[in-house]
Amino acid sequence: MTLFFATFLTGAVLVSIGVLFLMASPAIISSLKAFPRSRLATIILFGGAAIWFLWKIWTLSEADFGEYRKILFVGFAAVALASFFCVPDFLAVRGLAALTLLAATPLLGAAYMQYDFPQRRFMVAAVYAGIVVAIYLGAVPFRLRDFLGWVFNRPVRSRIVGGTLAAYGFLLAAIAFTY
Repeated sequence: MTLFFATFLTGAVLVSIGVLFLMASPAIISSLKAFPRSRLATIILFGGAAIWFLWKIWTLSEADFGEYRKILFVGFAAVALASFFCVPDFLAVRGLAALTLLAATPLLGAAYMQYDFPQRRFMVAAVYAGIVVAIYLGAVPFRLRDFLGWVFNRPVRSRIVGGTLAAYGFLLAAIAFTY
């Protein structure tokens, strides 16, 4: 992945999320409030994270426990499958957190050792902020439900959050063209 694409993609994701909060129509609000316990979101996000993680396990090298990859693959696949049935609450949030953590590797890898471009730090800062939020929400996923309830309690809050995310996303998209 190139530094341009990583920065532009991060900006596009932030703009997309920001626009959702800025629009804040009743349909969007109800969809976002239903997201943490959505079965469809769980299947897509947690299922996607599980597939991506299992692929990373399957492609381990010998130096990274590759000789045990079949055992690890079966063990993690069983845990992922059991998660759908044993702990279905807020699994969509955990799936989003896992996808965020998995996506951070190629994004940060694109900026690695790119010292000629100090503006890359804007993208790296956004990715690290996403990592912190993902770890937090992975541990206490019900906090996303609480946050969404708080943010949509007053319309000005959703505009502030959405405007901030969209503005930073547009900044990243503009920075992408400076490489």
